[in-house]
Amino acid sequence: MWNIPTKEELSKLPKLYETEHIPAEEKIIYLHFFLGQCDWYIAEFDGDDLFFGYANLGDDDMAEWGYISFNELRNIREHCAEIDRDLYWKLKRFSEIKKN
Repeated sequence: MWNIPTKEELSKLPKLYETEHIPAEEKIIYLHFFLGQCDWYIAEFDGDDLFFGYANLGDDDMAEWGYISFNELRNIREHCAEIDRDLYWKLKRFSEIKKN
């Protein structure tokens, strides 16, 4: 993975289940990872390896909220490419992402 978030950056994310009372469209997305047409939008982190977020693997019909292993993301390789973190990402509600 390129541009791995630091421990300090990860510590700013809500813990798992901390935002479960917030409707999905209103959840704040803290991190965005991508590779090709695949995107992972991160809303929560357990502090160790598990994210909760929205994954779109290039097919909007199959995109969904769920748990994402940080370790697995770090180790995905496609040909010579690796997952990258969007360094220009600004916090936004999930509804703003879905509009685009």
